[in-house]
Amino acid sequence: MKTGYLQFHPELGNPAKNIEKIKYLLKDKEFDLMVLPELANTGYLFNTKEELIKLSEKAGEGNFYDSLFEIAKTKNAYIVSGFAESDGEKIYNSAMLVSPEGIKGIYRKTHLFYEEKKLFTPGNYGLKTFSISTENETIKIGIMICFDWAFPEAARTLALQGSQIICHPSNLVMPYCQKAMFARAVENRVFVITANRYGTDVSGDKSISFTGGSVLLDCSGNYLASAPIDKDEVFIAGINPGDALNKFINPNNNLFEDRKEEFYYN
Repeated sequence: MKTGYLQFHPELGNPAKNIEKIKYLLKDKEFDLMVLPELANTGYLFNTKEELIKLSEKAGEGNFYDSLFEIAKTKNAYIVSGFAESDGEKIYNSAMLVSPEGIKGIYRKTHLFYEEKKLFTPGNYGLKTFSISTENETIKIGIMICFDWAFPEAARTLALQGSQIICHPSNLVMPYCQKAMFARAVENRVFVITANRYGTDVSGDKSISFTGGSVLLDCSGNYLASAPIDKDEVFIAGINPGDALNKFINPNNNLFEDRKEEFYYN
């Protein structure tokens, strides 16, 4: 299976330019699964909900979705991308899973970071695992978004649901996640794809900078790729998702069978 990440600098408030950049970066690439950053359609730094509402889309509708669907259909591939999702009067920080047949799933960010709490409604779908089909196999993938990484329960929940690959669209500003994903991969024996953005958003008298450094790890915690902190990059690697079905770390220890739930704080 060919999978990877697309790292770029979304322009604040310019979905049309952002989708053109995505199309350009992917035009000559062949893949089965591609992960894009969080809020890849809009950029990140908004002062008011009203600004965000104008740029958000309903799930499975709008130019950003249509464009991703076109790419997925043309390449017979799957794309996971963050986007600003409108649902009535609510705006969610969401990620869509787009297949060659159309939209296959939506995840709404569970753990909102910092001033996101002023703009977005917390996700209400919970953590879900989705099945995707390549030419030779069916693979289970889970989706979490950015700050969800700081809660080990998120990745563990997806792994317990059977996720072999965790897709992680991100707009990271702290310097910890890229290192922490080693633990998420090893403690769950899953592949992890963190697709981060880089650059700086400026809105009025506020600004925020992002750390780039997107990563792809295998289920043994090996870094198959680590992007620069300040450049576009599309990285694609061949992986065997079946490796993530084996939860043994030695003949006597299975990460899931050895769990002692009765002793865990709930």
